Amino acid sequence: MTEKLYYQDSHLFTFEAAVLDCRKEKKGYSVALDRTAFFPEGGGQLADTGVLGGVRVLDVHERGGEIRHYTDAPLEIGAHVEGFVDAEQRLRRMQNHSGEHILSGLVHNAYGFDNVGFHMGAECMIIDFSGELTWEQLTELETRANEVVRQNIPLHIWFPDASELQSIEYRSKLELTENVRIVEIPGVDRCACCAPHAERTGEVGIVKILDSQRHRGGIRVSVVCGLDALEDYRARQESVTEISRALSAKRGEVTRAVQRVLNEQQSMKERCDALSLALIRFMAEAEPETAGNILVFDATLGEIAQRELVNRLMEKAGGFAAVFCGSNEDGWRYIIGSKRLDLRAMSREINAAIQGRGGGTPQMIQGSARADRAEIEAGLRELKA
Repeated sequence: MTEKLYYQDSHLFTFEAAVLDCRKEKKGYSVALDRTAFFPEGGGQLADTGVLGGVRVLDVHERGGEIRHYTDAPLEIGAHVEGFVDAEQRLRRMQNHSGEHILSGLVHNAYGFDNVGFHMGAECMIIDFSGELTWEQLTELETRANEVVRQNIPLHIWFPDASELQSIEYRSKLELTENVRIVEIPGVDRCACCAPHAERTGEVGIVKILDSQRHRGGIRVSVVCGLDALEDYRARQESVTEISRALSAKRGEVTRAVQRVLNEQQSMKERCDALSLALIRFMAEAEPETAGNILVFDATLGEIAQRELVNRLMEKAGGFAAVFCGSNEDGWRYIIGSKRLDLRAMSREINAAIQGRGGGTPQMIQGSARADRAEIEAGLRELKA
């Protein structure tokens, strides 16, 4: 059994230990110590990393009470080594995890919903609650969570004996009976948890809900806390600043400025669509009637105009009318129509001739082609049913 120093002091980042075992693994080595401040992965929190005896600790896992440190080089069995936990990483994770307990406790107390899923990722935490919450409710919960942070409440963390465990209420995803570690934020939350936590709620710094979405009958919430929340705010502020400069708008007026640009873009799109429809009338009129196939190539038409041009050219083609939009460099998207041929039956032959993929109905097929224009023209000009 490895002595777990991180339970004695979650802010212990330097320690000494004896190497009990070192094994060669598929990737690197695994080392067992008599004592460690490295937290193994568990409770939704990733493992600590750092340096042990001069070699890198890349991951840590617990197996039957023994904690294995996965390193990039071996350590001598029996040696006494010094370990250095990545303090910045641990502190940020404790800020986030303790912030998650605050928020989960408030949700449970206010609405009776359980935390049914928790993952601490590189960018944010993901928390799944068993019931739905509106954005207004989440905003209120966020405010209350930050009031708990401001109160700087000391956390109470202990291993209750069997009789005490039966007498107290606590949150837990699993049925636990022994060696249960309880993390309590008095008046806010009491939860079974194996991970290191902050000593006081003030260490969390800030709790910020980023977004939410419905998930399996409940709600999935993205949250950041502490220094991770500060970095997230900086990144968002930089984005808003860049947008405000690009649109020549004050930062507080970015939303209206973006909406103005979107409205202008929609207006231009509608105008382009109208011009395209006017253009295809001339293009269709300029194309002579033929007993064979009609092929048209264009670099500017949108899909709506492309389809309308095919509809018009179908009236003039004894075979089929095909409109290809794109370029030899970027490839072509095609729509082919016919009033007389079964194009669905011909689609395999057509796609083979143009290095294409696609299909559709007997009257119309569409897809993409990788052949260049000359190859397409040679393959389709004289193709017949």
